[in-house]
Amino acid sequence: MRLPIVRKPIRVNPDSKRVIARFFFNGNERAKQVIQKVMVISEDAAFGIVSPILQEYSKRHRNITRVLNRHCSKLKPLFEELGIDFDSLSVYRKLLIGSYFTHEYSIESAAFFNPSIVDDPDQTELEEGERRVIMSFRAVGEGHISSITFRRALFDKNNNITVLPAGNYIDEAEIVRNAVYNKKLFFEKAVATQINVDVLKELESKLDHHFEYSNLRRIILDSQKMQEDDAYKLEYDKILWLADSYYEIVFSLDTDISDRVIFPISEYERKGIEDARFVKFTDDDGSHTYYATYTAYDGALIMPKLLQTTDFYNFRIMPLYGDGAQNKNLALFPRKINGKYAMISRIDGCNNYIMYSDKINIWEKPVLLQEPRFTWEFIQIGNCGSPIETEHGWIMITHGVGPMRRYVLGASLLKLDDPSVEIGRLKEPLIIPNSEEREGYVPNVIYSCGSIVNNNKLIIPYGLSDYSTSFVEMDLNELINKLKSDGI
Repeated sequence: MRLPIVRKPIRVNPDSKRVIARFFFNGNERAKQVIQKVMVISEDAAFGIVSPILQEYSKRHRNITRVLNRHCSKLKPLFEELGIDFDSLSVYRKLLIGSYFTHEYSIESAAFFNPSIVDDPDQTELEEGERRVIMSFRAVGEGHISSITFRRALFDKNNNITVLPAGNYIDEAEIVRNAVYNKKLFFEKAVATQINVDVLKELESKLDHHFEYSNLRRIILDSQKMQEDDAYKLEYDKILWLADSYYEIVFSLDTDISDRVIFPISEYERKGIEDARFVKFTDDDGSHTYYATYTAYDGALIMPKLLQTTDFYNFRIMPLYGDGAQNKNLALFPRKINGKYAMISRIDGCNNYIMYSDKINIWEKPVLLQEPRFTWEFIQIGNCGSPIETEHGWIMITHGVGPMRRYVLGASLLKLDDPSVEIGRLKEPLIIPNSEEREGYVPNVIYSCGSIVNNNKLIIPYGLSDYSTSFVEMDLNELINKLKSDGI
């Protein structure tokens, strides 16, 4: 007999009207041709073309002139190759060139799902019993490219949920590449991404134990110039793509949380960044850091990555390393356990594992925690976000895949001081897709990347058939008692 649950009558749907002006580039030679064509247009003609563009698109984007200027500036190396003095160009010619390398992209036009939920860092100006939260989503747009988007929501004292309206002016972050790389870890990840071993050995011999991006880029460009084989040149590019997987992004302080979108940036995530599992992590000194594990996908390889922030304006991103940082479904515990970071993973695609580490980005020696046991999870079992701490143990919401690829949610209870010990697991699914939730982008799927406890109720936001998101609520004590009674 399944636990009583309350489905919340609220839907967070994709919004195909939310667009961003993104940089568009289709190769150096074609770009040079476009630049040369624009350069022969008179100043008056350039003004006449770009002026109505600014008028029209200023209603759709925050500071469209800044966007077009930024996109034009990305072409500076091509101007140099063409012998054109970039700084001497008029304002309107730069804007016009930038407009040819800009396109609108609808970030949520295809799907909107796999939510996680954490406390908002800002809990000011609330009434008694209210709580402000931030939700992340996997948004899918044109070309099936996934990005991370956000919404702010408010709980009242009765756990009624209000999801605040999304803004209309989406902002792309400034990218900062100032990482210092550990040579040993960097080249271990390079081997895992199947880069040519001879190329790796050559570059490894030229780098210090710790090196910066600019130094790596210089060495790679010098090495490429000496290569005639295009296949080898591509291997050098792959190393730069890996280096690009380490970066920081910074959003403007005048943006709403719903205006901030984290797009694929490096080549190793060009096909999407998927299923961010955010957690509010409590450090040893009592301070809080927000982490999210997510999956970067380049169309062939999967790279687990870690995102870190304290304010949701500034984010630091890096790959995860080790035998345990494989495949998908990594979820960090919200605090250290016995002095070590702890993580749930699914390295083989069908079972849950647990692992511990002294360093948050290095994960070795995963230990099997759970195998599929019940008919509704025979295909695979995985986590649905970071475990939730209670006095009775860690509650871990799971997903199971059964016949007809139906995804359902379950729950397990892990020992508090040793979560490698499973105390109980629900024998029946906690939530299954009902008749109103079965149809969508991917039918018969419900899925979550994180839950939260409020007023002794467990609240789970979950994606409906990869199309939209809703919520379910249940009594925390009833769930714990059921987990204990079902046992293992």
